[in-house]
Parts: sequence; C-alpha cells; structure tokens
Amino acid sequence: MTEADPEPQWKKLKLSFERPYKDDSGHPIPILYDLTPEGHSIYELKETSSARLATNLRRVFQERGTDFFDRDENAVFGQSGNAADAAPQGSSVEDTIPSEDSVPKAMTVEELHNMRLEILPQLFTALGEMSLARDLLNSILSGPQDPQSQSEAAPLLSATLVTKPPPIVSVQAFNSQVTIGSKDEALRKAAGLFKSASESMERSRLKGEKYWVDALRIRRANWGLTPAPLPMGSVTGKGADKTSKDFVISYGLEGSPPIYRRRAVAHLSTTGDADIVFPYHQNTRLRISISMPSESSTKSWSFDSPTIDNASKNLDSRLKVAQTEAVDQEIFALLVQEAGKLPTASARVSERLIAIDAAEGLDLTFELTKYQNKENICELIYHVLRVFLLRRHSIVNGERGSERRLPGKENFTILQPVIDILQYRGFCERVEVELQKVIRALETSGIPSTLSFTAVGEPGHHIVSLFSDLTKKSVGGEAVIRIDNWNTLWFTFVSPSTLTAHLTQATLTISSLPQLTQLLMDEIERCLLERICGLGRELCDVVGGIWFIDSNRCVARWEGCVLNFRISYDEHLSIGCSAFRLDSSTGKQGHTQIYDSSKLPLLTWAARAIKESSSHS
Repeated sequence: MTEADPEPQWKKLKLSFERPYKDDSGHPIPILYDLTPEGHSIYELKETSSARLATNLRRVFQERGTDFFDRDENAVFGQSGNAADAAPQGSSVEDTIPSEDSVPKAMTVEELHNMRLEILPQLFTALGEMSLARDLLNSILSGPQDPQSQSEAAPLLSATLVTKPPPIVSVQAFNSQVTIGSKDEALRKAAGLFKSASESMERSRLKGEKYWVDALRIRRANWGLTPAPLPMGSVTGKGADKTSKDFVISYGLEGSPPIYRRRAVAHLSTTGDADIVFPYHQNTRLRISISMPSESSTKSWSFDSPTIDNASKNLDSRLKVAQTEAVDQEIFALLVQEAGKLPTASARVSERLIAIDAAEGLDLTFELTKYQNKENICELIYHVLRVFLLRRHSIVNGERGSERRLPGKENFTILQPVIDILQYRGFCERVEVELQKVIRALETSGIPSTLSFTAVGEPGHHIVSLFSDLTKKSVGGEAVIRIDNWNTLWFTFVSPSTLTAHLTQATLTISSLPQLTQLLMDEIERCLLERICGLGRELCDVVGGIWFIDSNRCVARWEGCVLNFRISYDEHLSIGCSAFRLDSSTGKQGHTQIYDSSKLPLLTWAARAIKESSSHS
C-alpha cells in the first residue's frame, strides 16, 4: 500500500462468479447438450422462431389429433360426435337430450377399487419388463469379460470383486455443472456477507476518526471541553470507576450565572447525521427595533442577531451562533429586571417583549423571536392540559391524610377551561368580523371611523392566576367604535360568550350575532341622522328651519319646504340614504334623491341636498 493509493490491494480484487458467455476471442460459447462415449461434444442447436413455431404446431396435431380445433363441447366430456350423427333423423328432440347416465360423475370407492385391481397386475408386469431391460443394458455396457475368468470355475465360497461401472460422460458433466453452480451461489453469499461486514467496519472506523478529529478542531478553537456526567445508574460507591468516558462542549460565558452555563452545553453526535447536538437550544434571537411615528408615516429600524445554519459543517461558526443565543437570553433577562426601574421612561414588559418609550416620538423595543412562524394555539393547549393535570395531582396529594377539603375542588376540571378559552377565542373573532363590516361600510360612505378591539384586557397577574387559583375566573375585553369623531359605541365581552353594549340610554346584553348586527345598524342610523341634523341646523340657520328626528328619519321644516332623510342598508351592510323634498317647485308628488357612495361622501351629499332645498325655498 502506497501513499498515493491508500486502499489495500485485497479490496481491489474483483472476482466474477457469473457464468462466462464468451471465450477469449470474443465469440459466444455454445451450450453443451451432451457428450458421446468417444468424447465428442454435442451442442444445442439454435432454432429460429419460425422453425420453433412449426415444431410446436406439428406436435399439437401429432399428440392431440388432427381434429383438435374441430372438437365441440361434447367431445370434451367424452361424448362421441359420430354417435350423434348416427342417430336417426326422425328422432324427436327429447331423444337428443343426454340422459343422466351419459353425464360424467365422480367414481365411487367400489369403482375405484375395481379399477385398481385391474390395473395393478399390468403395472407390475411392466415394472418387471423395465427392470429386466435395465439389467440387460447394464450387462451390455459393462464390456466383455476376461476369457480366463470364464474358464475357471468359481469355488463355492470365494471372494467376489465388484467393480463400479464407469459413469456416463454426459451425466458426469451435468453433475459437475450442478456442483459448480451451487458452489458459485455459496461463494456469492459469503462474499456478500464479507463485503457488508467490511463496509460496516469501515464506516465505524471513519465515524470514530471523525469524532476525534472534530474534538481536536473544537479544542484548537479554544472551546471548553469538560467531562460528561456519568450515565444514569453508574456505580458511585467507594472504589468504583468514576472516570468519564465522554465530554461535553461548554460555550457559555465564564462569568454567567450557573443557570445559563448549565444550558450552554453541547456534545458531539455518535449516531445520526448531525455533527453536533444542542440539547437546550431554543431557536430564539434578540431583535432590537426603533420606531419614530410622524404625520404621514412611521419610520422604523430593526436588527436581528445572526441565525444558525443547520446545514453548515463548520462547527466553530455553529458554536459561535449558539453562544450568541445564550448571551441574548442573559441580556434580555437583565433588561427585564432594569426596565421597571427606569426613572425617566416608561416600559411595558412581557415574557418575550419589552417596549420602552425612550423619548417623545421614539419607541425602543427588545423582543425574543423565533425563526419560523407556527400556529401556537395547539402547543398552548398541550402545555395547559399538563399544567392542569399536575395541579389536580397536587390538590389530591394535599388532601391525603386530612379531612379538610379545599374549596372549589369539586368544580375543578382540566377540559372545561380549555373549552371556555376556545369558545371565547371564536366568539371574539366573530364579533370582530361584524364590527369590521360596520367600519368598512362607514369608510365606504366617506365617514371616518376607527375600531379599537382588545380581546384580553386583564393584567398579567390575573392571567397567571387562572392557572394557580382554584376559584373559577374569566377573561374579558372591550371594543370601541368612534364614528366621525362625534359618537362612540362601547362594547365589553367576558368569556366564554357574553357581550354587553354600553349605550348612552341603556346597557344591553346581546345574545346573538343578528341582534348585534341590528343594534349596530340602529346606532349607526341614529348617529348619522343626528349628524345630518347638526349639518342642517348649521346650513339652514338663515331660513330658520326646524330639525328633529322622528322614529327612523330626519325631518326638516321651514317656510315653504319639508325635507326628510332616511338611512337604509343592503345585505352587505352598505349604507344608503334618500332625501325627499316637498315644496312649491316639486308639487304634491315631491322630489326624491338617492345617495350614490361611489361619487360623494354621505355627509357631503347631505349638505348639498340641504343647500339645494334651501335655495328653492
């Protein structure tokens, strides 16, 4: 083995166990059919497809008769067609129907016994004739006997030397081919086993070499290698072997608290495709954002710490990125502690978000984010169920050995809180959809409107108490609709599905979405009619008009003119309006104007209609 060729020579040896089909000259080797006693070889003759087909057809007629293709169904069951032809032509149809005796039936035991008694003597006779012919053939093939041995009379008791007849050459060649073929198959199987074993040993050797090469590279990059803890169940008594057989990689900062150093560990993988394994890796990065709102838009800048590339083979870079994650988590923990103690700024702190009003018009945000966006509601339910189960176990264990029963234990379940939260989530989504429809309808009509929707309005300690207190608690939120900076609609909701409308004249509990839709339509109609009345009083101050709301319409009267405004809705909650004017110019029929939302805003159209009516009067 040389340096240029590190592979051993025995691995390069290629043995072919297949049957040769060509000789050294490249000519095809014919198939041996037989060998004559003189040693001549008889090879298999090659036939063309047409000759083979002709032979097969000839055999069909020779073995099955010349009328093979002319046979009918009766011939298959042993009925002769000639017998049917020999029947008289004058016979009736009933004579042609086969009788029950002519239908083939299964043989009984007695018939089978009689047939056996009839056939067995003939078979024994044929067996004797074949045995006699075999003995005669063996005596002929054994060769002529020595005349001297024939002349000598054999004694009554003498040794007889029996020589084995020479085997037939063709049979011997066939047996040799069978033996060689079986040996070839056994050799192929053995070679396959040796090959798979050698490949497995080679893979293990390469994996072991790679393991220690990676360890040396990590140590050369000045990463800390510490002994791994002993496996679970290891002997720790006096005199036991307490030396570690493995090591772990420590990539945390030396000055970090122990809780962060224990998480900042990794180990080289001995199984699987991954080179290095991070058991406490959380895939989180620190994002820093700065936003400055202005009159026209909001400018924002953000920075994310580098992410890890799982496909990268550079162990040093992957350890650096993992170390960045550990440092980010420690920095974020310190920011959480200090955010509530800032003397000149206010901060809002949650589990993964810190929002600070650093200066007037400048917001600073620190956030721990993940790489991929996933639906977290299922994961939340999974962990909440585990928390509720552990909480139930703690309640049961606390009651053991004492007669005192904890309050609320009978009503505590692990599924009902989850159902309540899911119902509340769907309820909030449906309510928000209905409120958004109203906002879109108002904006389409040119009326500026805003919606402030808060699904969960409780503070953080109240949310945490849902998982710790035994008493049943609920969560709630609110929604505020502001219409044209003039009117406000306030709604509050409580889990699982309680909605309350706080109006100026009353407080109503809404039990269904159609009721909510009708309430929104009525309140928006009232707000718009009041807004039109306000416009009319401003524009018709000169003529001295009287404006008031009667039922579901806005009525205006002054000398020589009556003007009515009505609000209507279509199936998509689009807002429509009509103005009816009755004065001297319109006659008794009056004049009606229909509002078109694609041309003008609603209040602009109403102001124009009021001006036209006042000018005609």
